[in-house]
Amino acid sequence: METTQNVQVGRALILGATGGIGGELARQLRDAGWEVRALARTLDAAEVERDGIVWLRGDAMDRRSVVDAARGCGVIVHAVNPPGYRRWSELVLPMIDNTIAAAAATGATVVLPGTVYNYGGDAFPVLREDSPQRPTTRKGAIRVELERRLEAATAQGVRTIVVRAGDFFGPRAGNSWFAQGLIQPGRMVQTVRVPGRPGVGHQWSYVPDVARTMVELIERRHTLAAFASFHMRGHWDADGTQMAHAIQAVAQRHGLHPRLRRFPWWLARLASPFVPTLRELMEMRYLWRVPVSMSNARLETEIGREPHTPLDAAVEATLKGLGCLPQTPNGAHF
Repeated sequence: METTQNVQVGRALILGATGGIGGELARQLRDAGWEVRALARTLDAAEVERDGIVWLRGDAMDRRSVVDAARGCGVIVHAVNPPGYRRWSELVLPMIDNTIAAAAATGATVVLPGTVYNYGGDAFPVLREDSPQRPTTRKGAIRVELERRLEAATAQGVRTIVVRAGDFFGPRAGNSWFAQGLIQPGRMVQTVRVPGRPGVGHQWSYVPDVARTMVELIERRHTLAAFASFHMRGHWDADGTQMAHAIQAVAQRHGLHPRLRRFPWWLARLASPFVPTLRELMEMRYLWRVPVSMSNARLETEIGREPHTPLDAAVEATLKGLGCLPQTPNGAHF
């Protein structure tokens, strides 16, 4: 797809622009010529322009701030989530209600990064857009209700694009299993932890690829169904160890020699009563016990080939961005 550079093609509001997918999509829309606004709770002034993005002071939990920020926008990206998986039952649904109100008032299309939490075991191992959504977890039930509200809002003229992908990784992916579970950001790679069972496949998605997919769908938004859902294939780790081995191989090219170890689920279980984030992660452990992948047939019918960065390049960029590789590679080839 060719994108006209430096030509304003619309105005978009990003909720969650300080996070991984929200920040990446904000930058890609900016580079594609969009005027990008981002809502942030902590700003020194009511409005700040930085790196070609206009930052507005406001809170996704405050309907008036969301509606005001969305004025004149053709797209609202709802990439905001409670940090550390905490307070989902209090925050997730009120935030989407505010986004729906803003979209109804402005005629904007909502773009939502979806999750696999919506699905239970009866939908595995291959998820399609029409797979049954019968989650077995509290967070999954909340996400199903979130999407139900968006679909119901089509009666108010609200249009939505949902892009569902695997576990995120990338140079600025924010909270992710890659950064929280497999390696330690800010430290040279010494150990790579493997959360899944041997032989159990797992799906990963490189954040820049996800954002590029969203940009392509946003450019087609007027031709899509009022509530359009798409799944990405991303990087399928067929035996559950390919990602860990890719990290190990990249690190070795930079003079490091990390070892692979099983993720200490037993320790996470012991600490979970005292660490809310670990407690929430334990609830989603079932996604590491069974293979879960997604079919991207509908996506490729719509846009052609799914954006896809080779795994080795994606892992290297991620480790560099997380500060896990030496500044000067040892024996690396360019």
